[in-house]
Amino acid sequence: SRILNASYLNREDPDLPVCVVQTVLVWIPLGFLWLCAPQHLLVLCKRSQVNTKHLSKLYLCKQLVVSLLFLMAIAALAVTLGEDYGPSNDPPSTEKNPGVYYANPVLYILLLLCQEGLRRRKGSVDSATLFLFWLLLVLCDVFPFQSLLRKALRLGEISDVPRFCLFYISFGLELIALILSAVADISPEAEELNPETGAAFLSRITFNWFNSMVVKGYKQPLVQEDMWELSEADSTADINQRFQYFMQSELGAARIRLQKKLKKKREENRDKAQEEAFQNGLSNSLAKDEKKKKKKDKKKEKDEHPNSWLIYTIYKTFKWILIESAFFKLLQDLLAFASPQLLKLMISFTQDKSRFVWEGYVYAVLLLVVAILQSLFLQQYFQRCFVLGMKVRTAIIAAVYKKALKVSNDTRKESTVGETVNLMSADAQRFNDVTNFIHLLWSCPLQIMLSIVFLWIELGPSVLAGLAVMVLMVPINGLLATKARKFQVKNMKFKDKRLKIMNEILNGIKILKLYAWEPSFQAQVEGIRGQELKVMRKFAYLSSVSTFIFSCAPALVSLASFAVFVGVSPSNILTAEKAFTSISLFNILRFPLAMLPMLIAAIVQTAVSKKRLEKFLGGEDLESDVVRHDPNTAVSVRDGSFAWERDAEPLLKNVSLDINPGRLVAVVGAVGSGKSSLMSALLGEMYNTNGFINIQGSLAFVPQQAWIQNATLRDNILFGSSHEERRFQEVIQACALAPDLELLPGGDLTEIGEKGINLSGGQKQRVSLARAVYSQSDIYLLDDPLSAVDSHVGKHLFDKVIGPNGILKDKTRILVTHGMSFLPYVDEIVVLVDGVVSEVGSYKSLRASRGAFSEFLDTYAKEQSNRTYSESVFLVYMHNIQEQYFNLSLSIFSSCFLMWSFLSFFSSVRLRRNDSIRKPEHVSDLKKGQRLIEKETMETGQVKFSMYIQYLRAMGWGYTVMVFLVYFIQNIAFIGQNLWLSNWTNDAVDYYNMTYPNWKRDTRVGVFGALGVAQGLFVFLGTLLLANASVNASRILHSKLINNILRVPMVFFDTTPIGRVVNRFAKDIFTVDEAIPQSFRSWLLCLLGVLGTLFVICLATPFFTILILPLALVYYFVQRFYVATSRQLRRLDSVSRSPIYSHFSETVLGLSVIRAYGHQERFLKHNEIIIDKNLKSVYPWIVSNRWLAIRLEFLGNLVVFFSALFAVISRDSLDSGLVGLSISYSLNVTQTLNWLVRMTSELETNIVAVERVSEYTKLENEAKWITDTRPPEKWPEAGRLHFDNYKVRYRPGLDLVLHGITCDIKSTEKIGIVGRTGAGKSSLTNCLFRIIEAAEGRILIDDVDVSTIGLHDLRNRLTIIPQDPVLFSGTLRMNLDPFNKFSDEEIWRVLDLSYLKDYVAGLQEGLQHEVAEGGENLSVGQRQLLCLARALLRKSRILILDEATAAVDLETDNLIQKTIRNEFSHCTVLTIAHRLHSIMDSSRVMVLNAGKIVEFDSPTNLLEKQGHFYAMAKDAGITVPDITAL
Repeated sequence: SRILNASYLNREDPDLPVCVVQTVLVWIPLGFLWLCAPQHLLVLCKRSQVNTKHLSKLYLCKQLVVSLLFLMAIAALAVTLGEDYGPSNDPPSTEKNPGVYYANPVLYILLLLCQEGLRRRKGSVDSATLFLFWLLLVLCDVFPFQSLLRKALRLGEISDVPRFCLFYISFGLELIALILSAVADISPEAEELNPETGAAFLSRITFNWFNSMVVKGYKQPLVQEDMWELSEADSTADINQRFQYFMQSELGAARIRLQKKLKKKREENRDKAQEEAFQNGLSNSLAKDEKKKKKKDKKKEKDEHPNSWLIYTIYKTFKWILIESAFFKLLQDLLAFASPQLLKLMISFTQDKSRFVWEGYVYAVLLLVVAILQSLFLQQYFQRCFVLGMKVRTAIIAAVYKKALKVSNDTRKESTVGETVNLMSADAQRFNDVTNFIHLLWSCPLQIMLSIVFLWIELGPSVLAGLAVMVLMVPINGLLATKARKFQVKNMKFKDKRLKIMNEILNGIKILKLYAWEPSFQAQVEGIRGQELKVMRKFAYLSSVSTFIFSCAPALVSLASFAVFVGVSPSNILTAEKAFTSISLFNILRFPLAMLPMLIAAIVQTAVSKKRLEKFLGGEDLESDVVRHDPNTAVSVRDGSFAWERDAEPLLKNVSLDINPGRLVAVVGAVGSGKSSLMSALLGEMYNTNGFINIQGSLAFVPQQAWIQNATLRDNILFGSSHEERRFQEVIQACALAPDLELLPGGDLTEIGEKGINLSGGQKQRVSLARAVYSQSDIYLLDDPLSAVDSHVGKHLFDKVIGPNGILKDKTRILVTHGMSFLPYVDEIVVLVDGVVSEVGSYKSLRASRGAFSEFLDTYAKEQSNRTYSESVFLVYMHNIQEQYFNLSLSIFSSCFLMWSFLSFFSSVRLRRNDSIRKPEHVSDLKKGQRLIEKETMETGQVKFSMYIQYLRAMGWGYTVMVFLVYFIQNIAFIGQNLWLSNWTNDAVDYYNMTYPNWKRDTRVGVFGALGVAQGLFVFLGTLLLANASVNASRILHSKLINNILRVPMVFFDTTPIGRVVNRFAKDIFTVDEAIPQSFRSWLLCLLGVLGTLFVICLATPFFTILILPLALVYYFVQRFYVATSRQLRRLDSVSRSPIYSHFSETVLGLSVIRAYGHQERFLKHNEIIIDKNLKSVYPWIVSNRWLAIRLEFLGNLVVFFSALFAVISRDSLDSGLVGLSISYSLNVTQTLNWLVRMTSELETNIVAVERVSEYTKLENEAKWITDTRPPEKWPEAGRLHFDNYKVRYRPGLDLVLHGITCDIKSTEKIGIVGRTGAGKSSLTNCLFRIIEAAEGRILIDDVDVSTIGLHDLRNRLTIIPQDPVLFSGTLRMNLDPFNKFSDEEIWRVLDLSYLKDYVAGLQEGLQHEVAEGGENLSVGQRQLLCLARALLRKSRILILDEATAAVDLETDNLIQKTIRNEFSHCTVLTIAHRLHSIMDSSRVMVLNAGKIVEFDSPTNLLEKQGHFYAMAKDAGITVPDITAL
């Protein structure tokens, strides 16, 4: 205490003693510098590579200033030496100057070195430590600064001139050095990419570097191009690489653990079984049980998966960020407890009027400093946590994607595409949210502990009463949490189910429209949605109970503590100090107590996600060693048996094949005989139960159903190879794509929609084939690529590509085919019967051997004697091919023009007003015309107020008003309670040294408690009302959405990617269900909280009202700037998020193709690019929140400062209770302000979901389903069709697709419709069903104009067997009869007629057999037969067949034709044929060309006329004698 002389402080103008100034204040900055110098100096010692970064002006200035300071120090040293040792006039003084003076110069040399070290450090811009050193130095020098001045003023002269001058010059230089050290030293070019890399320390801690983005966002809506580049550490590639590295080791360890566990279990089970057997002595029953048990165990083992490795992996990958953020959190937590202590000092200061005023000012400044430090630490902590969350999400998405590329078929079967996408979207997001707050796990208990300690100091043991209340809350909350979790899991189930159905509805929307099945599926979705809302409502009620308990907690806790404190002994009197310090401590307590249960609930939810992720990521990979690569034959299989699942019966049994390089091998067999499975086996996609496969060379694969990416046509063909124009053109010509390219709006740069939506089936197949040809592989696996194309195109492909003279003639080709005509030209034929190779050989030898193949051919050879049909076909064809194809490409293909004009309609009238499609002259036009898929519309600017109104209207106005009112009353109760408390504390003054009357005590405690409970009740009521209201809103919005989506015309679905529509049903509806009610409630509470606080402060210190206006203005501007930017960033986030999911689902659909070509790496890279694009908008969003928070917290800190300052200024007129009240309130205001802006912006962000949903509820609908004019009950009885000058176009502003068709079709006529691709055949059927509406003219069916009746009346009475057989997941029965109109007998009858009876009867569940998503578990042929069964059930008088025979082998084809002839003999049948044989027996044939009917007569007459039809028949090898044969 000798240093701190009390006399210096006990006066009006205090000052620090000289010895303190010269010791403590010098040591602080020095000590700091010595601690931090080593890291700078180390760089100087490393001689590795001297970073020759240019000597910037700034660097030179810094060094100059330090050098000047060094000179000053030398000068001071000279003065000191002169004083100590020089000749002096005074008697020699015994006191030498303090040693510090000697040490000064060394200090600056050290600094010079530090700055040089900094310059050499790679990538560093400025130094936090040096900046802090200068700051400390200047702050510490402020004291001698004012001391010297005051001394000089007091004495009226300067006693020590040289020292005085030197000090002030040095002080100036120090200030300059401080300013310079706050400026970043960077080259201007680095700034452009990402300002963060070049931000100085000050800018980094206040997020000033983000200003440019905020300003830009405020001026104009941000777009993806405005986003900055990601830094290396935030990029997906980097994160994923580290995550995978740790995941491998952790997962490996987990697998070993699992093996051990299972082994132990098996042993235990065996011992048990033996014991039981021994006791019973019944050895015979043992075998039976053993079998049953084995099955059970197998099932159980299947459910087991390596667990508890994911968390460790995440921890190891991101541990440094975790540690850093923990450090900041710790500092912030400790500082939080400084404020209540300062508050206590402040109150005692206002009570004791004899204290000096400067004390009050010191406390006010200290409050400000503590608050600012706390804000800075908190924001750094949050920044790190949110970035961590983002990285975890990225790592999980990337890992799931990578896994999906190599996952085995078992694991793949366990989850549908929808569920896997859910892993990426929902579960990864869960992890993201939890990691944001993971530190609260230790921070909450720490805060609780500290609060209790401080409270004990205030109130003594009576705190325990409050504590007891808190402890009681925990189990109650726990109970509620577990219950809530159950609901959550249930809810997820319903969500998955609903999305699965939605996905299917959208994939098969055309079929739904054609069959008029929408109501049935709508009912299914609404049913599931109903259950989902029930669960949601229960969940909401539960959470309102927990909210009630929660909002009562602080009131009850303080009530219990105060009541006990006052009641224990009469000498305990509640003073203002005690009450308000305790209350601000209780306020700190509130946060951890509120967060813990929420955190636990979130962790519990994440545990569900963790399980799902671990199951998926820990699943088996595809065995990479199924296929060997030894150099002998091209393809050989030895006794191979293959199954789709590990323990299933093999589908292919004992297959042995040897295929030499360069051979063309055909694989034939009936539907379901395992042709496609053989392909999968060769690709290594099946389990190998026996034998092996050897393949030498690279593979190319053309699947049966073409997989087309959402990219340009060129990218689809190149598929990642480099573009060589010559080779590309060659491939295009060979695959007959040239004429199609002519007609595409952008040539080969046209964008192709999802799943190739804007290509016809044949075009998709040709693109798929072109991709294979372009890849120049060694072995080609072609799974029936010729079925989807017209016969003449098929021939062209065989001749130019696959056949003996095609591009691929030197490659090994394995061709699955149903086209008998190609068989004579292949080198070898493999015949499959029920998964067994029945014979192998050349065409001739198989004909000669008279085996199954030969019979097969005899049945179908359409010629009598020796010249088999297939040979004749080829001879005629070879003769004509040259001239024919030439004319083809000129004349007939021009008709494709139409097909394309219908497709180019997509590229939106907005973009292309011109009607005709001309080949664009230059690229800039290209960019416009190509885009088929509309860019997703992204609303910009402020969310319209009408959206809020719309949501409130959906909630119901009554509810809305009630909720507002109830919450308002609750807030009044809260303020009332605190005013009552402040009044209560004044009793301490009134009853000073008197006994405190008991009645007074009881009323005080009673009213205080009553107000507390009232608050809780009102919150409970408000939450209940809000829960009901929001469930209401969710129901209304969803039913509007689904109602409308099902009534939207087909055109919409052709131009909108499915993912985008699904996103509305997934993400946006989820937001409406869960996020909006949450943020709406929080927003209301925050708003009322802030208003209440300001009210109380103004009540206590009326001065404060002056400040409210400027503060409010600043607040408003910050908020507007922020909201504009943040909202747009959120929108960019959600728009850039959907490509991640659509690319993923596309990948999953095309897995076998990607794997066959070995392109996994390329897809991984692409995925990384897409995720990065998304992160570019997520990261600025995170920063924008911090940017806002730090500014608002500074505002809040000013509120605290001013309320303290005014309390000091007007302390004579205030009672201590009110001071306590106003400051403890203002301490709370920072958080609430922050939350208010966050909630406002979150509400705005979330309301965007309402905006997006309502956008889809306002889409234009097709005509009414049922109108007032209803057709007669039995209509159409005769089935007469009459087209009357019928014209149609796909959209206004585009060319006609049908140009005035007029014709009469009599009852029960069989009409064949033929024409080249794009002649308008499919358009004709679309018109009958009014998928597209007439531009002019009409269609009459039995004299009823179809445009006058409702769509469902029309579509229900017609039947179509569509081109693509679409099935929905559900039972077989539901797929045939979704409305349950028919009895089981009728259904079995039609199954019998469609040759599926034996197959279905053979299934375990029969009609209840579950069909997988998209009918994956049936072969394409079987799906086609099911579609036939659907048609048979409907028994309508008009049947349309759309190329229904494509995917079926000849046998099934014949069966279908037979059934149609017998069963539909009384109907009018229109057949759109690509194989002319199927329509040679029709009564008349309609030949379409370019949307007009060019010929319409019986087949014989047409052949004699030798017109269009004759040319086509000749092309297909049908001559006049054939017809007579038929």
